[in-house]
Amino acid sequence: MLRKLYTLVFVRQENQILLGMKKRGFGVNKWNGFGGKVEPNESIIEAAARELKEECSLEVKTSDLKNIGHLEFTFEGQPTLMDVRVYSTDIFTGKPTESEEMRPKWFDVEDIPFDEMWLDDRLWFPYMFQGKTFFGRFHYEGFEKILNYKIEELESMDTFYENRE
Repeated sequence: MLRKLYTLVFVRQENQILLGMKKRGFGVNKWNGFGGKVEPNESIIEAAARELKEECSLEVKTSDLKNIGHLEFTFEGQPTLMDVRVYSTDIFTGKPTESEEMRPKWFDVEDIPFDEMWLDDRLWFPYMFQGKTFFGRFHYEGFEKILNYKIEELESMDTFYENRE
């Protein structure tokens, strides 16, 4: 199976989270965090900071991005595994600004628009909101049906990656 590496960044402030409405491409018309593909000769965390800036104009130092999760997605009949590294931060500069790809909006954590998001978000967001690190694996049929999944709380991301090597 072909593994492709992606990032996903969630910006938080007090009791709010910044989400972006995807305007084109994969995940169009869904609210999500900000992220995308890791480019050649770019570290994962550098890609996370770059994608955040490209998609909503916020700037972060890589040292202010906390790796909080690891998600893997497969889709029935597709040969690619999406390997997604999830980051969170509450330290940033700039004002969220709409880009060609995303329309950012702040949401109270009690008002997350799960009906307009990926189905798996309902399952792992609670880990993020409780400050837990996590690993999740999701196997989809199409984009609107999860065939099976596994989520587990992790002791730490460092331990998780050490044990995978």
